Amino acid sequence: MARTAGVRRTGSASAHLVPLAPPDPADLPPHQVVHSDGGDASTVDEWGRDARFVRAVSPLAAMRWDVSVGGTANIRRGGGLIVINTRRFALAPVFTALFVGEALDRPVRFVGRPDVVPFGPALRRIGGLLAEPAEIAGALRAGELVVLGAAGTSNTRQAGPVDPALIAPAIHERVAVHIAATLSSMLNRQARVEIGPALRITSARRGPLAEVELAELAQHRLQTALDELGPMRRAVSLPGWGLLGASRDHS
Repeated sequence: MARTAGVRRTGSASAHLVPLAPPDPADLPPHQVVHSDGGDASTVDEWGRDARFVRAVSPLAAMRWDVSVGGTANIRRGGGLIVINTRRFALAPVFTALFVGEALDRPVRFVGRPDVVPFGPALRRIGGLLAEPAEIAGALRAGELVVLGAAGTSNTRQAGPVDPALIAPAIHERVAVHIAATLSSMLNRQARVEIGPALRITSARRGPLAEVELAELAQHRLQTALDELGPMRRAVSLPGWGLLGASRDHS
């Protein structure tokens, strides 16, 4: 179960996977598709995220990870990109998207699902996006929150490089970019996600140079956060972040 101060749980509207179809602008926001089955309205967005399936797998995720989520107050409405560090085989983008989504009570997607069965379709149903700039841009344009993992490393305290091509949609769509330090253990359920404030870009560069600069800035800030982040359960104060790790259980 994710723990964070002052949050509420996701609603209980029923949803199931249906063939995707263009939404009716007169009835829906552009990022949703409505399907009626036996009189029960269900929603599956155009990227294939299945709200009912997410609710079904959430208890299983909570059996694997006991996640403390901090810094949710830094996230504003609308589209945004959260860049995280990833340890190989830790599935950090998955548990970050699931538990940050629970804490914020809104869908959160993650980049990196494979386009092969059976894993691709299953990850799509919990919010997985292909690692393609066009798909990321479409989600950000629709006001979605997207988790992007840096390159995986063997050390949970090391931030790998960030792909400039995958962070570029945030520049083009003019959405906030956050970094989030993640910690997890292979030996127990404890995990932690600490979201920082939006990055401030002072350069006026455009094009590929701006993308590379933002990718390098995200990696640098992420490494700084990891270096200064305390143990899994310890509350620490990072420059410009306020008190981290001070979250509590919610019901």
